[in-house]
Amino acid sequence: MKGLMQNNLAMMVLFSIVVLSAPIWANPIGANYPDLLQKFAIFGIFAIGYNLLFGLTGYLSFGHATFLGVGSYTAVWSFKLLSMNIIPAILLAIIVSGIFALIIGFLSLRRSGIYFSILTLAFAQMAYSLAYSVLTPITNGETGLQLTQQDPRYLDVLAGVVVEDGLPSTNLFGMLMKANGGYSGFYFAALILILSFYISLKIFRSPFGLKLKAIKSNQTRMKYTGFNTKPYLLTAFVISGMYAGLAGGLLASIDPLAGAERMQWTASGEVVLMTILGGSGTLVGPLLGAGVIKYFENIFSALNQAELIEVFSFMPEFLQNILVFICTPFVGEGWHLTLGAIFMLVVIFLPGGIIEGLQRVSGYIRRLVGFDKEQVNKESKEERA
Repeated sequence: MKGLMQNNLAMMVLFSIVVLSAPIWANPIGANYPDLLQKFAIFGIFAIGYNLLFGLTGYLSFGHATFLGVGSYTAVWSFKLLSMNIIPAILLAIIVSGIFALIIGFLSLRRSGIYFSILTLAFAQMAYSLAYSVLTPITNGETGLQLTQQDPRYLDVLAGVVVEDGLPSTNLFGMLMKANGGYSGFYFAALILILSFYISLKIFRSPFGLKLKAIKSNQTRMKYTGFNTKPYLLTAFVISGMYAGLAGGLLASIDPLAGAERMQWTASGEVVLMTILGGSGTLVGPLLGAGVIKYFENIFSALNQAELIEVFSFMPEFLQNILVFICTPFVGEGWHLTLGAIFMLVVIFLPGGIIEGLQRVSGYIRRLVGFDKEQVNKESKEERA
């Protein structure tokens, strides 16, 4: 398995099979409906991009939701002005978020450590406040940016596409992207996820990626050798911001609505949790973290006290009441308490995240199998003797 993971082609084939077959293997755990699968893919892209910055360089950004929001706003404006086809929207979301990342990264990377983190958080809060107040003509403030029947959509008009009744739907050359349109939206997001993962894989295993890892290991020593680390850090920051913009554009493609809440600090904190929970600095870890968080969000946020009573109905009444009382604060609107508890357990017992846990289990199985082989060889030698 370790040799398989070292082979780029084999790893991409295995990854593609797992992603594209998600509606099948997600069915037993109740996660095979299009809306949730699309979220898995989109936030997986967001986490992959964030991992290129935090996982490779060690620079902790608390403001990456800025680029997620910028990507969403750009995509919705593309739907309003150009076309309901998602291709122009996604391309513009990547470009515009990359420009914002270049500006914010150039200013923030003048500092390192906690000062860098605070600067990114400050820029994110500034962007959030501007979207709510000063930039209301562009962002539509608290209401959020939405489609209207009066939107010009010049490219659609030139192509002869006219919507007479209701609001148009986002599409890929006629194929609907909304979750209620079936799995087409998921498979498009899945293909983008596979491409994003491939780019991440090439970066991880390139000389550029090795330089980023060296910066994380000991940036001071690299500077003493005369190596200028700033261009590499800025490049990693911009690429990471473009990944976030891509995720924001895909979110708008599912639901053409952009609001300032996507730029809030809690959204930035969520991608940090995804990366650390799955395994910072690993290829697949952030994807696992994104999947776990979005799955538990879907499961625990939907539970209420009545459903908990039904879950524990097989128990004696007094014990049932105790468990319902204990679990109620951890479900529904309080599901973040469950997320916090899971995160604490992982950080305490598995500092390397879910990937470290899988590696420990794999190592235990290999040792167990190796021990069994030694026992078999020993017994066969004794029999021959």
